[in-house]
Amino acid sequence: MDPFLDRLEEAASVLDLGCGTGRDSARIAERGFAVDATDGIPAMVAKANERHNVGARLMRFDELHAVAEYDAVWAHASLLHCPRSELPGILARVHRALRPRGWHYASYKLGDGEGRDLLGRLHNFPTAAWLIQTYRSADFAIENKVMFAGNGSDGTMRDWLAITVRKA
Repeated sequence: MDPFLDRLEEAASVLDLGCGTGRDSARIAERGFAVDATDGIPAMVAKANERHNVGARLMRFDELHAVAEYDAVWAHASLLHCPRSELPGILARVHRALRPRGWHYASYKLGDGEGRDLLGRLHNFPTAAWLIQTYRSADFAIENKVMFAGNGSDGTMRDWLAITVRKA
């Protein structure tokens, strides 16, 4: 996270899209950035506020209506829950929410098509090539991409892609 945050100007505005329990939002705030912590699950919003007091609010991905409001959008292991068919539209919303030359980070479990993990949660499981093309089609410039192996919440080892892009 810190290498991503190091790219931002002092006091930048960051949307944590899918903040979960709020750990990342707390770090963003600790670094001095204005964080808007959001999650689409009421229980996660409650946990984020209970654990980290980050002022998290309820918002699904498709409810992002901001226009040029954020310097960065952080979406660590959250957009992977977006149905694959909806991801291009969500990325268009992220693009619109960013100020000119704004930054976006997201990480995805890779695979060969949409499905559910062992906990029953929907994942889009894209290929790296499909994901990169989808970001380019949404008018993002790819700044960095890192593939790595890691465990998901369900304990399954998978390949992941972490992608950092900039609004073109």
